[in-house]
Amino acid sequence: MSGQGSGGNVIAAVCSFFIPGLGQLVQGRILPAILFFSIAGTGYFFAVLIIPAIIGGIFHLWSIIDAARFVGPN
Repeated sequence: MSGQGSGGNVIAAVCSFFIPGLGQLVQGRILPAILFFSIAGTGYFFAVLIIPAIIGGIFHLWSIIDAARFVGPN
């Protein structure tokens, strides 16, 4: 039984550091992975407008924290 702080969560957080949503995908959570990737990716795509880049950065950071703190079903 692995909980918060397990090695799997560390790996997932590192994956999300490089690609937003990849950590959630590694954990088997498809919908959050798609949402984090699409929102952060869209924000970074429109980075020239500044505000979307900030929103993308916030969602990217959120995806890292979410992957690290995930506690699966027991």
